[in-house]
Amino acid sequence: MAAAPASSFSYSSVEPLLLSASPATAAVNEQQGRPLMAASKPLLHSDFDLQWIEHTRLLQESLTEIQKILQQRRSSGSREIMAAIDDLKRLCIDHYFEEEIESAMGACMDLIHSDDLYDATLAFRLMREAGHHVSAADDVLRRFTDDDTGEFKLALSKDIRGLLNLHDISHMDMGQEASLCKAKEFSSKHLASAIRYLEPGLARYVRQSLDHPYHLSLMPYKARHHLSYLQSLPNRDTAAMEELAIAEFQLNKCLHQKEMQEVKRWWMDLGLSDEIPVVRDQVVKWYMWPMTTLHGPSLSRYRVLQGSSFSRYRIEIAKIISLVYVVDDIFDLVGTLEELSLFTEAVKMWNTEAPDSLPSCMRSCYNTLYTITNEIADMAEMEHGFNPINHLKKAWAVLFDGFMVESKWLATHQAPAAEDYLRNGVVTSGVPLTFAHLFFLLGQDHTSCYNENAANKLSDHIIPPAISCPAKILRLWDDMGSAKDEAQEGLDGSYRDFYLMENPSCTLADAEEHMKKLIVQEWEELNRECFSRRSFSSSFSQASLNAARMVSVMYSYDEKQRLLVLEEYMRMLLL
Repeated sequence: MAAAPASSFSYSSVEPLLLSASPATAAVNEQQGRPLMAASKPLLHSDFDLQWIEHTRLLQESLTEIQKILQQRRSSGSREIMAAIDDLKRLCIDHYFEEEIESAMGACMDLIHSDDLYDATLAFRLMREAGHHVSAADDVLRRFTDDDTGEFKLALSKDIRGLLNLHDISHMDMGQEASLCKAKEFSSKHLASAIRYLEPGLARYVRQSLDHPYHLSLMPYKARHHLSYLQSLPNRDTAAMEELAIAEFQLNKCLHQKEMQEVKRWWMDLGLSDEIPVVRDQVVKWYMWPMTTLHGPSLSRYRVLQGSSFSRYRIEIAKIISLVYVVDDIFDLVGTLEELSLFTEAVKMWNTEAPDSLPSCMRSCYNTLYTITNEIADMAEMEHGFNPINHLKKAWAVLFDGFMVESKWLATHQAPAAEDYLRNGVVTSGVPLTFAHLFFLLGQDHTSCYNENAANKLSDHIIPPAISCPAKILRLWDDMGSAKDEAQEGLDGSYRDFYLMENPSCTLADAEEHMKKLIVQEWEELNRECFSRRSFSSSFSQASLNAARMVSVMYSYDEKQRLLVLEEYMRMLLL
């Protein structure tokens, strides 16, 4: 998550709106197992208190109404209940109805062998998301292809709803699923050509689906567009879902603003940007990572579920990310090789005396990361009964070693092999370090031998796919955009540069096409991890997927070197 400073995007136009919000802590005391109305009141000021009260009132009303809808849909048949579940998931309110959704999953079994494209593809998506083993070719798509050519039947090009679902599942490819590759080509082609003939509301929905595929996009962002589409329909029975989704969205937005204020105050009080003027000051960007990656429900039906813990975790992870950027800038712009080596050794010593011989700026950075990391370790122990400080300090040492490798390459004018650069770039992205902290904050099962091994890998050079995939996706996206669009001055090099050195016959376009193929491969591996292996908890896997989804938002520059998608995300989800 440590990337080059953007030269074309400023957060100054955004922060005044954030600063206008009343300051308050975003922490909520979580009371597991207690009734919703008896749960501890969130420790926030008036605006959020009112939102919370209104949300809990609306929740009780909406739950009863939506439960009635689900019962009616279930009695009407498999298609109706699956369509309702799809709406709940697309509106990001499915966490209120986990029991109903689980009990209705049998309907997917009925629909997955349907001869209707919409039914079969929707069932496939819901089942794969839930971790069921389903074959795209054998269980779903074969019946929709021509026996002789193996291509999709042309008659399907008129089925817009079916094509939309086909396009959705095509991005869930776990590798070597040729039928999903064909599904992507077929659905993209025919949806794009159909837009001009569709009514305006559906045309906008199709265009948005093509530009921002469901599986590759952040769910809260997609929820806003799905809500707008539902509201444009003349005859619908989703009003109760829409009301709950709006209340949920408004509550989360208010909560994110409070959290942003706390991170901003912490950063300003820290004073590192004053002591080290060259370090980046991008608090909004740093907070956007945990805000989108660690997206959790505010409430469940009966209790405060994850909102309070997730709120605290987002704040702490934002601090870790900010320190990764600071360390990156110190290595790139401040320290000599000798000073950086001493800095690295101090981190490996991990005690309060370790930074005494360091320059002032490094000493301040060390003391901050030492304090924050120990606080997170204490928080994990208090909440989950395990203190992970040994793992976390090892994760910091691995990050510093990665930065030292880059510094030595630069000092000795060495051009590494592209693969060596990328392998080290996964570490220096900051993703493994950040997810090591998140792993323990989420409270994994530390009595499990597997998860103990996973914990060791999170703080070592052997990084599990749930972490290495989003990290590699980030590094490749960053290197495609930053070398051209950001003020790096070529000091760090990029995968694209080193690949071109190794392949002098390749053009710039060839190199970028190669990088895009690598990104697709990482998505396939990440899909295998999250849908098939399921090595980690669902919340951790979801965070991994969300981090990968956020990468393209952070690095999608237009021809004028603007981050328009990021600006839209910020206005929609935060401002």
